[in-house]
Amino acid sequence: MRFAAVETSTEWCGVALFRDGEIACVERRAPNRHSELALPMLEHLLERWKWGPRDLDAVAFGAGPGSFTGLRIACGVAQGLAFARGLPVLGVSTLEALAEESGAPRVAACLDARMREVYYAALEKRGGRWHEAVPAQCMAPERIPSLDAGWVGCGNGFAAFGNLGMARVMPEVHPTAIAVARLAAPRLAAGEGVDAAAAAPVYVREKVAYTKAELDERRP
Repeated sequence: MRFAAVETSTEWCGVALFRDGEIACVERRAPNRHSELALPMLEHLLERWKWGPRDLDAVAFGAGPGSFTGLRIACGVAQGLAFARGLPVLGVSTLEALAEESGAPRVAACLDARMREVYYAALEKRGGRWHEAVPAQCMAPERIPSLDAGWVGCGNGFAAFGNLGMARVMPEVHPTAIAVARLAAPRLAAGEGVDAAAAAPVYVREKVAYTKAELDERRP
């Protein structure tokens, strides 16, 4: 199995190539430059492995939740690579990718959603796959449910809003293209990829900004 993975849901821009269990990745922290960087980074990796787009069997991408623009970029790159060659496309939860990157078995995944909200899910790894103890949702940080000391909080939501009642947090952990590739590999092997036209981001929240009236109400 040979495929590419793209993850641009946060301020980090990452791409990866997967070849029979081996993964190569390029990543940069580059807010608002994902559309500029993602394809050149992928082309660099393809050149390193002496591949062309024709050598890919599939494409995976971080599907969300996360930055609306970032999710559209990752999905668009995946679709662009897949359309002409009829490759399957697989969207991977960015909260699962965050949990996978952490290395912990029980993770409260929390990404800053702006507008005083977070994208959150509580995920537990069993049998090699992540299972939702608390489903992915967008919520006010003070509404995050209490969890026992066996859970680890991961993601920039904790950098933005503090520990939020968690005993241990790793705010520096972020979703990566490597994690997306690791999660995608068994699913693609099982035939879970979809036609490029059917690939879509998972936004969780539809609202992207306050209206002027809402802003006026929130001012002291």
